[in-house]
Amino acid sequence: MRHPRLNSDAKILLIYVQGLPDIACDKALGEHANDLGMKPRAYSRAKEALAACGFLHEWKEQNRHGRWTTEQLISNVTLTREEASALRDGVPVAEVPKAGRPTVGFSRGRGVGGQLPGDEDWDKTYSHPPTKAQAPESEPGQEPREAPETPPAPEPEEAAAPEDPAAPEDPAAPEVVVAERVLLSLRHQSRDLLLGVREARGLAESAAEWLRRGVSVADLRHALTAHLPRGGVRSAVGFLRHRLTEKLPAEAAPQAAQAPQAPQAHPQAWPDPSAPAASSPARPAELVTCDGPGNTHVFRPAGDETFCGPCRMEEAWKAHERRFQPRPEKGAPIPWRERVDAILQAEPS
Repeated sequence: MRHPRLNSDAKILLIYVQGLPDIACDKALGEHANDLGMKPRAYSRAKEALAACGFLHEWKEQNRHGRWTTEQLISNVTLTREEASALRDGVPVAEVPKAGRPTVGFSRGRGVGGQLPGDEDWDKTYSHPPTKAQAPESEPGQEPREAPETPPAPEPEEAAAPEDPAAPEDPAAPEVVVAERVLLSLRHQSRDLLLGVREARGLAESAAEWLRRGVSVADLRHALTAHLPRGGVRSAVGFLRHRLTEKLPAEAAPQAAQAPQAPQAHPQAWPDPSAPAASSPARPAELVTCDGPGNTHVFRPAGDETFCGPCRMEEAWKAHERRFQPRPEKGAPIPWRERVDAILQAEPS
């Protein structure tokens, strides 16, 4: 009843059903919720919570008459699907072991002895820790004990020789890093090309040689994933190693060194009087009188035309109408009643 995932409606429904007599077992759970005045939405949420927590189990079966029936089992403890099926079939389920009864008696504190440790001195207090090991004081009547000799501190080892700055380092080349990423990303295009990290590092140097020879990343990925075998790739490492070795492109031809260009002079702020004068821009054409109809008007021709733009467009429309005659307009459609009357009048009586 104290399950954290059960809401109040689920708890009320569970308590109500557990208190019903045996004669009410044949009644559906929804009818009990209706008796409690629970709304359909609230009943649906309560039912889902009871089923999710293992308090409610349902079985849907089709009987011999073809009708579907639903059998519900509700319990006051959580049950798995197997335990609920066993209870439904009449098989007893093993009881859950309960917590045992507490042991009779009272708890006692931990016994503490009265003997002080031998290495601690409770009579003297030092403000600073001693720099040397002090010998413990001997009891009266006993010979003083010698303080144990402290082993000499080991001499500090000589500082490690500084690493040779000229020692060659072996950082991964940028082409190798890019090639390794490409190899690891091939699994997104084909599952058969799935590689491990160690396998990709073993093939990264061969793939980096492609990049050094001018092949782009997209072309490298296409060369490794195009035209895969129909039966699938048995070994991704062997397949990719074969392609990287057999399809290795030729080395790119070395480019000729370009000659250094002479420095260009900065443009002068003022024109050089000694420089030849630049040609003047072309002047617009003069205005010409249009030969078209209407009032006299002028235009600026682009060539040797004698009509302005609007007059040329009007002439073009006229030529179009002369070539393509418009269709004659049809009269208004006659209503069907008038057509029927005309047919009846035309028929001989």
